[in-house]
Amino acid sequence: MNDTGKAYWSAVLGLLAKVLLIWFAVSFGAGILFADVLNGISLGGYPLGFWFAQQGSIYVFIVLIFYYAKAMNRIDRKFDVHE
Repeated sequence: MNDTGKAYWSAVLGLLAKVLLIWFAVSFGAGILFADVLNGISLGGYPLGFWFAQQGSIYVFIVLIFYYAKAMNRIDRKFDVHE
């Protein structure tokens, strides 16, 4: 593999690591680990920890999908491997 290929995969894996870290923090962190702390804050009449576990994480996941697609397109264009 040449240097360009290594740089491309490094960028792709870096993006993937960032997205998975955010996914983990929101799903496991906000929904389970920090739920007691977040439940001290209310959003729409519901404790924030409960809200993240039930609906907030879904919104974050949808945003992550669009962010990932846009960032991958940017990386593909940068390394001239786009469609």
